[in-house]
Amino acid sequence: MERNKLSKQQQKSQETKERIFRAAKVILQKQGYQEMSIKNICKEAGVSNGSFYHHFKTKDDLLSYYIEEQPGLKAELLELPKDVAMAKEAIVYVYLHYVEYCESLGVGFIAEYYNTKNQALHPELRSERPYPIITVRDYVNRAMEAGVIRLNVALEDFTTDIRMIVIGNVFEWCLRGGKTNFANNMRRSLGKYLDSTID
Repeated sequence: MERNKLSKQQQKSQETKERIFRAAKVILQKQGYQEMSIKNICKEAGVSNGSFYHHFKTKDDLLSYYIEEQPGLKAELLELPKDVAMAKEAIVYVYLHYVEYCESLGVGFIAEYYNTKNQALHPELRSERPYPIITVRDYVNRAMEAGVIRLNVALEDFTTDIRMIVIGNVFEWCLRGGKTNFANNMRRSLGKYLDSTID
C-alpha cells in the first residue's frame, strides 16, 4: 500500500515538473528569455513559487534539466571502448543524440536557451547533472586510464574544444532556422576534431 502511495506521489511530482517545463517553454517561445521569470512560469503553469523551488533552483536550472539530461542515452554504448574507433563513435553518438533532442524541442526554444544570460551554460557550473560534456569527459578519462586511447591535448582543453564545436553547430542551426543538416554537420565537425586529437 505504501509503495503504491509513493508511486502516485512520484507520478504527481513528475507531472508538476512537466507542467512547469511546458509553461517555461510557452513563455520562452512566445515572449523570449527576458520574460521567462519564475513568477511568470508559475502563473502560466498554475503552481506556487514553493512548488517551483521544490523541483528547481532557478529558471536556468529548469531549462538545463530538460536540455542536458540526455533522456534515453544508451549506457551500454558508453561502456569502456575496445579501440579508438569505438571511442570516437561513442562520443559522436552522445552529440547526435543531443541533436535529436534539440530538434524535438524546436529551434525557437533552443535559440532562446542558448542565451548569454543563461548561467546554466557556464562551463564551471556544470557539475550536478550528467551534461553531455561531463558524460564525454568521464568516458574519455576512463578510456585513457585503461590505456585504450591517448589524447594529444589536455583533457580540459579537449572538453572545452568539443563544447565550442557543439555550441557552434547549435548556433548555426538556430541562425538558419533549422534549415540545415544539423546531424551531419555535428558528425563531420566533431569527427574531424576527434581524428586530430585521439589516437
